[in-house]
Amino acid sequence: MKRPEAEPRSAFAHFEPLTTRWMDNDIYGHLNNVVYLSLFDTAVNQYLIAAGALDIHAGTVIGLVVETHCNFFDSLAYPQRIDAGLRVGRQGRSSVRYEIGLFAEGVEHCAALGHLIHVYVDRDKRRPVPVLPDEYLLALKGLTL
Repeated sequence: MKRPEAEPRSAFAHFEPLTTRWMDNDIYGHLNNVVYLSLFDTAVNQYLIAAGALDIHAGTVIGLVVETHCNFFDSLAYPQRIDAGLRVGRQGRSSVRYEIGLFAEGVEHCAALGHLIHVYVDRDKRRPVPVLPDEYLLALKGLTL
């Protein structure tokens, strides 16, 4: 199995700016591991909301996270600005694998690299949609290299 490597900014289609918070640091002085996964989720949803795909209050389709993964290459900490690089790794009929790189401001290679998979479901029935809505398909084009 190939060892994961930090990827450059050029490997991502779009960047979402994020900031760390006081409570994100752990006793060792860097972001706690679970914060990285939270930043992944925040970056993806922040992008989808801004792109007009996700309506967190009234949308009929929502994304449920069914898988996450993260490889760590360097520490991030509070206070620090982060650029979350986004790209679509795989797109199915009702699911999307978002690949995310977390970059310290001004640094060329990511400090963390991972993914999350959303399965898009009907908000009320919680069953997968037969096909991704047009607004999602349009938003996903902005994350495709």
